[in-house]
Amino acid sequence: MADSLLTAIESAYRDGFARYQRVARAILRDEHLAWDAVQEGFAGAIRGRAGFRGEAPLDAWLWRAVVNAALRLRSPSSEVLIEETGELPMDEDWHADEVDLAQLAPRQRVVVFLRYYADLDERTIGLILGIERGTVSATLHAALGALRKNLEVSQ
Repeated sequence: MADSLLTAIESAYRDGFARYQRVARAILRDEHLAWDAVQEGFAGAIRGRAGFRGEAPLDAWLWRAVVNAALRLRSPSSEVLIEETGELPMDEDWHADEVDLAQLAPRQRVVVFLRYYADLDERTIGLILGIERGTVSATLHAALGALRKNLEVSQ
């Protein structure tokens, strides 16, 4: 199992590096730190692969490793919970003047970010955040409603 898992991790790294780095860059606002976060996330996954129980898809486990590595690089605390992070920084791909994510609650920001920026499905987001898929759906619905309302008011 370990050899096939290592092969799967290496394949995910090769095939998805740019996607993982894009997400890490958006969290960190720094290309070099983003590269470090992806490296650290995957290195930790390789070192800790014996602990992978297969209860969740490998992709979700790797996303959690990379996101947590990025958050650790961003924060002086080594134990940062996704829900406790402040506003998620956006890079040039986002139009901050059109969409104000700062108005959203931290969990809403993370769910919107992972769904639309990282292009992850609700099930995977739930696995990454440790919440039920229905909670992801409800959080996303509430966040989009708040954003829609804000856009209507600003027009």
